Formats: sequence, C-alpha cells, structure tokens
Amino acid sequence: MTDLMAERVAEVFVEFADTLVEDFDLIDFLHMLTSRASELVGTADAGLLLADPTGRLQFMAASDERAELLELFQVQSQEGPCQDCFRIGTPVINADLLEATDRWPQFAPRAVAAGFRSVHAFPLRLRHEVIGALNLFGTDVGAMTPGEVRIVQSLADVATIGLLQERAIRRSEDLTEQLQGALTTRTIIEQAKGAIAQSRGCSIDEAFVVLRNYCRRHNLGLSTVAQATVTDSMGIAGLTLI
Repeated sequence: MTDLMAERVAEVFVEFADTLVEDFDLIDFLHMLTSRASELVGTADAGLLLADPTGRLQFMAASDERAELLELFQVQSQEGPCQDCFRIGTPVINADLLEATDRWPQFAPRAVAAGFRSVHAFPLRLRHEVIGALNLFGTDVGAMTPGEVRIVQSLADVATIGLLQERAIRRSEDLTEQLQGALTTRTIIEQAKGAIAQSRGCSIDEAFVVLRNYCRRHNLGLSTVAQATVTDSMGIAGLTLI
C-alpha cells in the first residue's frame, strides 16, 4: 500500500468514527459506507442490504441509481452475491459476472446489462452475527488484491460495530420499529431525490449530491431535510441547494 493510500484509509476510518456521534443518521452513515468503500478500491458502484427482523435482506443504500436498481433486484429475486454473502457469512470475491449465470441465473445477466463485469460482496458481521452485506460492482474483471479485501472487510466490520452499538444505545426501542423507521426514512429520501431532480431538471444521482451537500453545509440531518423537501415545508425553491 502506498503512503498516499494508507493516509486515505486512515482518513476514512476517522470519518467513520466521527460519524458515530449523538446525532447519528443511519441512512447517511450507510451511504457514506458505500461511497467510501467503492472509492478506496476503485470499483464503479456499491450497494448495501441490511437484514430485517425476519432475516430477509432489505435495500438501504447505494452509491448511485444503477447500483440501487441492482440491489433492489437482489431483494426481489432473493438471488445474488449479497444474498450468498449474508447466508454464508464470508466474502464473495472477484466473481466474473459473464461466468456467473449458473450461480445467479437472474442476477448475473441483469448486472451485465447494467454495464458491470465483476462483483464482490462483504458481510456486515461481528463474530457470528451477520446483519447485512456490502456489494461492490466493477466495470472490468480486474481482481481485488488481498490488501483491498482486508480494507473493505475492515470497513464493513467497523460499520457493523457502529450499527450494533447504535441498537444497544437505543435498546429501549423495539428493533422492528427501529428498522421500519430506517426503511421509511429511505423512502422519504427517495421521494426527496425525485422532487429535487424534477425541480432542477437533473438526474437522480445529481439530486442526491445536491441534497447531501446542503445537509453538510448547514449541519442538518439527511432525513430531516428530505422530509422538509417532500412536505415542502421549507420549499424546494427556498432550499439553497447549490
């Protein structure tokens, strides 16, 4: 690992630690995990699924809309690298999508059609408990190195500790209600992205960047601003989203 790469990895871990504070925003944290993991190993896109109380994976975050659609397809079809990774609790590394139709007859062709050639999946786990999976998609067949695998799995492990810690802090809350609240928040964020995209004439991905940048500049929670955007209590035009 180069000195520059090591420095960037250290910065990302500090950023993760800084996010796990009193005003913890679950959706924003998961989006940060997908974007940073993809950035560190140079993959095109990333997505993340978390298990609901019934043990079924649900879509929670993605680095862009293309990855989001594939993750939603994994949830719907219950097939794909995240599903395998979650069931076995170990990473799925360097899978060539053109050669994976026997393994994932529905998912592999869909991923190739979306422009991807390789996929990797990492469990969100703490010891024997697996709570979800992180997917990385590549546009070529380039293999991840053992060092890159360790970096991404370490990020996933730190994220898992943060998520379980958050659950422990809020132990008085029913976990079913907690996850349902997170799913509801994600739906509101999707609605806000659509509203901003329509208002500004931009793509869904650009709309999310606009929304997130506004939140960070004004030190506001992603879910709070998304809710205000959907209800128009702040007025989309009134949000200085530039």
